[in-house]
Amino acid sequence: MNWDQIEGNWKEFKGKAQAQWGKLTDDEIDRVDGRRTELAGLIQQKYGKTREEAEREVDQWMSEH
Repeated sequence: MNWDQIEGNWKEFKGKAQAQWGKLTDDEIDRVDGRRTELAGLIQQKYGKTREEAEREVDQWMSEH
């Protein structure tokens, strides 16, 4: 699956994202609205990760869904 598919179907994927990154609030997940860089930025901020770590997590999550 590629990110365009996730972005286009964000309403379906946001619950999966919430399950993966439980520290993200519903409002934050809604605000991401399928934008990959926004999701990585929130993960970086909430989990204290580097940008590269957060992007790797997003890539891994995307490959699983």
